Amino acid sequence: MVDSNEKHHLIESAEGDLSLGEVNGSVETPMSGSFWRKLAAFSGPGALVAVGYMDPGNWVTSVGGGAQYHYLLLSIVLISSLIAMMLQYMAGKLGMVKQEDLAQATRDRTNKAGGVMLWLITELALMATDIAEVIGGAIALHLLFGWSMIASVLTTAFDVVLLLLLMKFGFRKIEAIVMTLIITILVIFAYLVILSKPDIVAMFGGYLPSLQSVNGASPIGGGDSRLTLTLGIIGATVMPHNLYLHSSISQTRKINREDKRELKEAVRFMTWDSNIQLTLAFIINSLLLILGASLFFGHADQVGTFGSMYKALSDSTIAGAVASPVLSTLFAVALLASGQNSTITGTLTGEIIMQGFLHMKIPMWLRRVVTRGLALAPVIAFTIIYGGNESKLDQLLVYSQVFLSVALPFAMAPLILFTSSKKIMGEDFVNPKWMTILAWIIFVILTGLNIQLVIGIMQQLFVAL
Repeated sequence: MVDSNEKHHLIESAEGDLSLGEVNGSVETPMSGSFWRKLAAFSGPGALVAVGYMDPGNWVTSVGGGAQYHYLLLSIVLISSLIAMMLQYMAGKLGMVKQEDLAQATRDRTNKAGGVMLWLITELALMATDIAEVIGGAIALHLLFGWSMIASVLTTAFDVVLLLLLMKFGFRKIEAIVMTLIITILVIFAYLVILSKPDIVAMFGGYLPSLQSVNGASPIGGGDSRLTLTLGIIGATVMPHNLYLHSSISQTRKINREDKRELKEAVRFMTWDSNIQLTLAFIINSLLLILGASLFFGHADQVGTFGSMYKALSDSTIAGAVASPVLSTLFAVALLASGQNSTITGTLTGEIIMQGFLHMKIPMWLRRVVTRGLALAPVIAFTIIYGGNESKLDQLLVYSQVFLSVALPFAMAPLILFTSSKKIMGEDFVNPKWMTILAWIIFVILTGLNIQLVIGIMQQLFVAL
């Protein structure tokens, strides 16, 4: 017989083992009602996932890709987005069905050494993401208010206060704020692209994967710079840390897992939410590349940094008749919104992977201070060494995105393995055969490209030495 105090203790212990236990199962979902009412209840986690696909890391790689190779790399954006939709579906499904996030699932099925190694890789990927947020946010502050780069970089450290305040309002409020910022970014770039008057035929042609070339360039291969940029777009689009995030926050919806019919419906609406939000992310990433292609093609060497993009939007010799200081300001505002949006998800993911891989939970404020401190260190070092040279900071940002692409297979492999196992997922929720085969093919291709990239970088280093 268990007395009431012991029973209460057992309940607390069980909740403590849940991913993001303070918000796990905290959002009520309707048992009946219209499709739209149910979709509204399940909408939100997809928005938090989507912001990772439109963070400042995407801006340099996408705008730079358009400026350098015209519309050619739109096919890479499309393919990356479709891959993201499939992987996020798997991640959200894992969380909903098993009520454990990807970090927990991986740690429980590997030995301690393997778990620590995967945690280190994931932690480094999260640091790479945070570096992009720091650089994007700092440059936006520098452009909008004229602050020095070092002052702007240090100011980004205080966004920890913003996140802690948002958490006090509840998870649903955070989802609403994030969605508002996504719409802000979408509207600004849709406006900028409409003014740029892109070549519609060439634009839609860019979505068709082909071996066509622009100035001798093909989408993949033909040079280290093209491979680096291609993998940078993939790394900036398909974010490894988002797989851990989605497998956790999909559990914020309160559902009865004992009822298979209700669980299937929950997975279906999770998929709708995820795909709708990732479609918005795909549109924004496309707009970034289209803007680079329609306004800056032929001027790639003049728009290699956020600062130069900002100035180019008000320079009639580059942006043509649409050039205006207003456009430059809108660009900086969208950049700031993007950086702040990604900050929220980065902190949540940090808590998820630390708790899941190391079974360690620390206060969010401390987690944020540590994460932001680790990201600030290299950015501050680059800022001081190069005197606030934006091109050097942007170079650091591009390579941080390439590292994300290198880290992606280490998150993909266990996710595919777990969700393709009938023993783990059960007959009703295991991946269909075609999806499993496709996922492993993508895994092999990405891993091969990453190995090719690493070999190329190592060769460059040996030559430099």
